[in-house]
Amino acid sequence: MANEPESISYINLGDNIDHPIDAVTVGEKSASDLLNKDGLVTSINGSSDDEHYPSAKCVHDIIYGAGGSPTPSHNYSQDYLTFDILSDGDIAWFYNENGMFDSEEKEIEYSKNNGDWIPITSSDGNTIISVQTGDSIRFRGNNSTYRFNSFNDKRGILTTAGFNVSGNIMSLIYGDNFVGQTILTDLETFYPLFNRCSGLVSSENLILPATTLSDYCYSSMFSGCINLTSAPVLSTTTLSVGCYSGMFEFCTSLTTAPELPATTLAEECYYGMFEYCTNLTTASELPATTLSDYCYQSMFSGCTSLTTAPELPATTLTEACYMAMFMGCTNLTTAPELPATTLDTACYKQMFEECVNLTTAPELPATTLDTACYSRMFFNCEKLNYIKCLATDISVWQCIDDWVNNVSSTGTFVKDSNTSWNTGTSGIPSGWTVQNNS
Repeated sequence: MANEPESISYINLGDNIDHPIDAVTVGEKSASDLLNKDGLVTSINGSSDDEHYPSAKCVHDIIYGAGGSPTPSHNYSQDYLTFDILSDGDIAWFYNENGMFDSEEKEIEYSKNNGDWIPITSSDGNTIISVQTGDSIRFRGNNSTYRFNSFNDKRGILTTAGFNVSGNIMSLIYGDNFVGQTILTDLETFYPLFNRCSGLVSSENLILPATTLSDYCYSSMFSGCINLTSAPVLSTTTLSVGCYSGMFEFCTSLTTAPELPATTLAEECYYGMFEYCTNLTTASELPATTLSDYCYQSMFSGCTSLTTAPELPATTLTEACYMAMFMGCTNLTTAPELPATTLDTACYKQMFEECVNLTTAPELPATTLDTACYSRMFFNCEKLNYIKCLATDISVWQCIDDWVNNVSSTGTFVKDSNTSWNTGTSGIPSGWTVQNNS
């Protein structure tokens, strides 16, 4: 890191001496990271740039001890898939006992506390791994898919123990040769591996390194994990059909969504991804400008704690791309801008239905509508009192069907001056003031 002598401040280490802060990195710790460290760092004086680092030797000693050295962060991609046990219990797993997709059994191996590898078969869940708090269980396998029959409780990993999951998921596919593997080939590779696994607490150190995804590869992977508080990093930029569909649905303890950097989407890729994550307060940024059919359908539906929606920059839409995206987000107060001017069938259908605290609709600049594009869009948005819609032709089948049913009894509707509207639930809300767009 280059020195920046134009910006110098000082740090007080509790010894009544102001130590200069410059841009010399000490253990990658910034000045603010050292506040109250062991009670020795009491204040940062005059610091306006947190990218400057303390260079005093005593700060180094505070962090590492005299003569110490930095400890590199752990590289979980080098580890087998691992369960770090938080409470006593058992682990069992199932694989399609009734042959919904394949009838053959799947064999994997596990190692407890770095002991010998022990083979287990997934036919009926009779193989039980008993674990205690502090145990570490590693897994490996050579199966190209682990798609499970989620019906009749044949649903992948079952545990009565609490645990965090870490390590590289590819050790289930490539055995000992998992490091560096980035390709998934089989349909529904990990569907739904941890479905309804209430013992799972954290997956933040789980590595999902694949850059080439198979269709529905992570679909419903953590569905119903009601105690999951953190998600793995999802760094893939090119998605596959349904790859993240339902991935975290009903994860009611999840508060923050992982970053979603993908710019190349596929059909249903985010379909229902966070549906009914009732404690989710922060949504992911969605940078893609080219969409696919159903790509964001129901993505945040039922997220009752979500207050702000991500930006939606696309200007050309696809079939049902935003359908029911925020349906039932009862605490959503601010809608995203909707700049699209080229619409498609059902693109905004039910998008904000049951958003009971939404007061202002986003401007709708499209002049040409499509089948069912705004159908039920603001259904039961009982506080909504402002809409600006610049459509010049509203005759397309079901384009505004029931779109303002049960909105506020008073409000303002701005329209194109040459467009004639009816009054009612499939038109301009009764009792609203009508203005022509200037």
